Amino acid sequence: MGLKDEENKAGESSEEPKEHGLSRKNSHSSLSPTEDDEEDEDRKLELGPMIALKEQLEKDKDDESLRRWKEQLLGSVDLEEVGETPDPVVTIMNLTLRSPGREDMVLTVPENGKPAAKGPWFTLKEGSKYTLIFTFRVTNNIVSGLRYSNSVWKTGIKVYSRKEMLGTFSPQAEPYNHVMFEETAPAGLLVRGSYSVKSKFVDDDNKCYLENNYTFDIRKNWL
Repeated sequence: MGLKDEENKAGESSEEPKEHGLSRKNSHSSLSPTEDDEEDEDRKLELGPMIALKEQLEKDKDDESLRRWKEQLLGSVDLEEVGETPDPVVTIMNLTLRSPGREDMVLTVPENGKPAAKGPWFTLKEGSKYTLIFTFRVTNNIVSGLRYSNSVWKTGIKVYSRKEMLGTFSPQAEPYNHVMFEETAPAGLLVRGSYSVKSKFVDDDNKCYLENNYTFDIRKNWL
């Protein structure tokens, strides 16, 4: 989610979280409000077949040089989180809304991506600075090229769209945190009101791990 003015988007960079396993540096790209989120979904990257991570770890285990190379590549992979099947499992746990001078607002992300409470999931004060932080867990296998995309509508008109690369992550017991770059909510009478959001978390295979649909408000003051 984000509604930053277009002229302020260029040149921004996200805060880089502590790397774990195969996580790599973050990158982001903001799209103009008229672009569709689904554009890249038809351009599926052709990758080789997935192999269970446990099978990969056991393969060629007698080759000392190969074993050391795999240990260097995989880093701190948690063997307790490795499965027999090739598909990675990514669970989006929380969305944290952080704004200077205010206590963090931690929102639990439901499994079906639809907050149970009626009305807005959260409220932003117009003109306020804020940062979104996603907390997620990876199990079973390495997830490659995990990325986040979202689109925002107001009164049926798309007003914002963006995509951001989170990275590649290995299975581990501890959750990962991805800190988005700081944004500023728009201000003024015309921007106040309710907004609807459709967001997705997908990987290089275009496998969708969560589609999160919700509403939020922009108001003159915090609630």
